[in-house]
Amino acid sequence: MGRTADAIAEGVAIATAATRLAVKNHILVGTIAQGGVFDTDRYLQDARESLLAMAKESEDAAALVTQLRKRARGRHSDPSGTHDYRDRDVRNLRRRARQSTGVATRLRAMAEDDEKMLALVEEARSAAWADVRHNLDRRLRVEGMRPDQDPDYDTMREARMQALRLVDLQALSSEQRARRKRESEAASESA
Repeated sequence: MGRTADAIAEGVAIATAATRLAVKNHILVGTIAQGGVFDTDRYLQDARESLLAMAKESEDAAALVTQLRKRARGRHSDPSGTHDYRDRDVRNLRRRARQSTGVATRLRAMAEDDEKMLALVEEARSAAWADVRHNLDRRLRVEGMRPDQDPDYDTMREARMQALRLVDLQALSSEQRARRKRESEAASESA
């Protein structure tokens, strides 16, 4: 593979990873924070929108680089800054435009390929589940530890009891007051 093909492949890999991360976060928010149910079609649409947005970004980058290349042609003086291109930069700017256009083309094709999109959503779902599993495992290890397994149990007991009184019980009390207030408001609105 040449430099252009390598750069396109790398750009597509980065965009795919970013899309996978965005969809994973949507899955976590939609199913855990909002109490929803995993719906493949919803996340397929999220993945498509993300890929198409990145394709548009690549197309915009190609247009900008093309514009900079046209401006640089025939200029032979010393540049005044990093993005002050000259005639000697034209070849590199042309390559960069081809690379950005290639990334955009591949991302658009990927967004149209249902199998690839389903695989991407499945990878995001697996990553979301791995995050949840890891967090549960970590919390169960820490919070579910038995006194005989914790060498600092006796020394930390008073701090845990104080945290229970000052933080956990206060939060529970506040949550119950808020729930009663919501129920009261709902009852008065329906009356």
